[in-house]
Amino acid sequence: MPIHAPTDAPPQPPLALRLWPWLGQLSAASWRGDIQAGLLGALLVLPQGIAFAALAGLPPAMGLAAAALPCAVAALGGASRHVMSGPTNATALALGAMLVPLAAGDPSLLLPLALGLTLLVGLLQIGLAVARLGTLANFVSPAVMLGFTTGAAGLIAWYAVAGLLGAEGRVSPWQAWQHGVAPSALAVGGLTLVAALAGRRWWRSGPYLLLALLLGIAAGWWCTRHPLPGPLPLLVGSPPSALPQWRWPWEDADRLLPLGSPLLQAALALTIVALGQSMAIAKTLATRTGDALDANRECLGQGLGNLAAACSGGMVVCGSLNRSVPNLEAGARTPMAAVAASLLLVLLVALAGPVLAWIPLAAVAGLLLTVAWSLFDHAAWRRVWRDDASEFAVAAATALATLTVQLEMAVLAGVMLSLVVYLYRSARPALRTMGFDRQGAGRPFVILGDVGDVGESIAPPPGTLPECPQLKLLRMEGSVWFGAVTHVADRLRGLRERAAASPTGQRHLLVMAKSMNTIDLAAAEMWETERSRRAELGGALYFHRPRPQVLALWQRTGFLDRLGRDHVFPDKRRAIATIVPQLDGAVCSRCRHRVFEECVWQPGAPIDAGL
Repeated sequence: MPIHAPTDAPPQPPLALRLWPWLGQLSAASWRGDIQAGLLGALLVLPQGIAFAALAGLPPAMGLAAAALPCAVAALGGASRHVMSGPTNATALALGAMLVPLAAGDPSLLLPLALGLTLLVGLLQIGLAVARLGTLANFVSPAVMLGFTTGAAGLIAWYAVAGLLGAEGRVSPWQAWQHGVAPSALAVGGLTLVAALAGRRWWRSGPYLLLALLLGIAAGWWCTRHPLPGPLPLLVGSPPSALPQWRWPWEDADRLLPLGSPLLQAALALTIVALGQSMAIAKTLATRTGDALDANRECLGQGLGNLAAACSGGMVVCGSLNRSVPNLEAGARTPMAAVAASLLLVLLVALAGPVLAWIPLAAVAGLLLTVAWSLFDHAAWRRVWRDDASEFAVAAATALATLTVQLEMAVLAGVMLSLVVYLYRSARPALRTMGFDRQGAGRPFVILGDVGDVGESIAPPPGTLPECPQLKLLRMEGSVWFGAVTHVADRLRGLRERAAASPTGQRHLLVMAKSMNTIDLAAAEMWETERSRRAELGGALYFHRPRPQVLALWQRTGFLDRLGRDHVFPDKRRAIATIVPQLDGAVCSRCRHRVFEECVWQPGAPIDAGL
């Protein structure tokens, strides 16, 4: 009989617990908290689903369907325990803006296009997750999202004002004004808007949007009994349903395939918006709860949620901040809160369907104006204006593009602009002159100034010691890659020219490279040039604590052997102790600075030098 060696490997948990670790946390207390949070989530999304569907120019049932089954699927498939998915203001606005040009005036194409775009978004997100590229959502910077949501707020308000005046569809306020203002619609919408703003001001933790919507329904019913001059307010009509409306998106493939590239381009932009918003919310909640976040798993969950939406008659979904934060604060412990919210939403809509049919479109416009106001983050704009001018420019440009060009182009332009800003910054790593501010053993290095465009340094701070006339101490901060080589090389050349202009110039250079994270081949060639030029001056190039990845590249290219392994030091004390005895003794004999402790052994040093 074979003898098996004992193993110390811990037993693997069941597959279900590996896929859904939160299953082990289910208890009577967690069920109670999840159901309570789910009820609040259902109450919050009921008016939002109707409003966001109207914002996209779609039937209310599509907004409610997107808040039901997709919410549960995304929660069970994702990584976050608290993110609730569904229709959101940003995705609804983007979807609506893309549907109109794609439909080209054919209203019968709106529904197939909405389902087709939702299907493509789901497939793209799942593809990113399978390829382990979910972290690409991190390239959508907070500045881009701030600009996009601000521009979206402006567009939402623009079209909502037209609805408040009694217009139907996506028309401008000027067109609605020319068509004629409906006093009944204005009264109903204004009352709903005032109620929603009051609730947001004094009862933000409660379902104030739902109460405002109920008040708008009551006002619309009153107007039918006591009509004001002009037409009656338009109503939603047939009772909406939150039940899945099973429809396979590819049934209309023959009508959608001719659209080709524009359809895929719109889906890509929607994917960026939806995934960027979902990841931002998931990371925010993970920071608050201390949970680890698997970006690829969360991307997979969002993709599955959009597939469920496409197949159940819904619209594009993503993580909803308006539902996720209240979900966490209401006591949700597991994704079962999202499942409970989905089931309770279906039940609520089934019970209240006849009432919801009486919703005035002007009341929906009032809710959308409230949403638009909440989207404008005054504090974030003040903060980005105060802290970073370039980020402010990115946010402002994205907001302007959102208002003036197609939304898919605005999002892509914002992402590209933020990447350009990042590349510009990373292409200008800092070179700082180092020195001391006092004598004595154990003293730390201090920054004397930054190296300028022609090798000049900023005037050193008051109270600092002069530099050594023969040895330049330079700290390199940031990666040196092909885009940064010109910036760094210009400053190194300026330092060499200053050294060559004086008989006692700083011909030796010690680069403190601990903060030089990475280099590429172009940077390796630049350091080779610096080494040879320093040798021609009669000096040498030294490095202190270069990163392992930098040393590995120098090893492969042979630069380390040409430089000399004795020119790379593990600490500053050993570096200076090795370099100072190699300096020109004649220059040291005339020097009165004596900034290093080792200067006490150099020619001409007084007895108490360096102490």
